[in-house]
Amino acid sequence: MTKPIRVWLTPPGPNPWKVVFVLEELSIPYEIKAFPFSEVKSKPFTDVNPNGRVPAIEDPNTDITLWESGAIVTYLIEQYDTDKKLTHTTLREKHLENQWLHFQMSGQGPYYGQMGWFNVLHNEHIPSAIERYKNEVLRVLGVLNGVLEGKEWLVGDKMTYADMSFVPWNDRLDDLLRQPLDETYKGLDNVRRWHQKMAERPAWKRAMAIRRGLMIEQGLLDQTGMPEGFNNIQEYMEFLKKGGN
Repeated sequence: MTKPIRVWLTPPGPNPWKVVFVLEELSIPYEIKAFPFSEVKSKPFTDVNPNGRVPAIEDPNTDITLWESGAIVTYLIEQYDTDKKLTHTTLREKHLENQWLHFQMSGQGPYYGQMGWFNVLHNEHIPSAIERYKNEVLRVLGVLNGVLEGKEWLVGDKMTYADMSFVPWNDRLDDLLRQPLDETYKGLDNVRRWHQKMAERPAWKRAMAIRRGLMIEQGLLDQTGMPEGFNNIQEYMEFLKKGGN
């Protein structure tokens, strides 16, 4: 019998939910070890991930500990997707899936993250930075929209982990850009349909229900990932330094 994989996470950020999405789709037993953001650079989590970033997993079935969401997804697919539900077996398709996962990690994640920092969390309004990263977010969406012209999925004829990896960040577009989704997706019908199809999957809905519960439990706002009453991340970090929780 497969033992539950332990998933270490703080609930606000998108990367842990990339992993949970895959776990849910493959019906892999798992347990969540949720903890406050204030403890991400402290033990016991830094014993699991010395870089102090979420997510990380501990798999008692193989005695493997991993961090970096892309590495975890690759591991879960190789180890547990025995029926090839979320991947292909052919050489070309396997490497194309890997290519798109790397694009998500190097293209989508960093640029969306910087957009969130400058447009939502930072204490100083810097129009040039906001414009730069907004343009990059739209550029990434444009790349995906073009590739999806005339087809449903990035690789082959089914949803794979490559498609799924983009869902957590794209699900935050309204909060990141602080504008209506109709404006963001103007001229990007392909990528909007693609994302909505995955966001409607029961596995994603279950993941987001878990996230909502953890956010409520920790008293965090969905739009910012911080408790109510804080205007920016600097205020929140100063509060934490003074022993707040």
